Amino acid sequence: MQFRHKRRSMNPVVIASQSSWRCVQSHDREGWLALMADDIVVEDPIGEAVTNPDGTGVKGKEALAAFYDTNIGPNQLTVTCEETFPSSSPDEIAYILVLRTEFPNGYVATVRGVFTYKVNTAGLITNLRGYWNLEAMKFEEPAK
Repeated sequence: MQFRHKRRSMNPVVIASQSSWRCVQSHDREGWLALMADDIVVEDPIGEAVTNPDGTGVKGKEALAAFYDTNIGPNQLTVTCEETFPSSSPDEIAYILVLRTEFPNGYVATVRGVFTYKVNTAGLITNLRGYWNLEAMKFEEPAK
């Protein structure tokens, strides 16, 4: 992970979003879920996709736990932050992230996109949205 934030910019949404990356990369399921509000909505990506079948997002912690178990837990993920776009609100931020996923079968998928995060007054993530699509995803075969 690349962190380009000064200490003074560590507002609740920065802390929550960067903590979510650390949890995903270290396979800390419970830590990741603890960062989420009960009414969390994750659209990763926005619109209909394998990870968002009806296009309305994964809603609530129970559904998010299943999302983790299917899409994050079995895989090795690396999150690289290329650029940060803070807002005037301490509750919302956008990043350009590169997500690299290595699957148990050795295949690797990489996607670059814009990801937005919003937190509530308790600093818990209420919305995570990913602007990317499967056409933008690059795949690599297992190393031989």
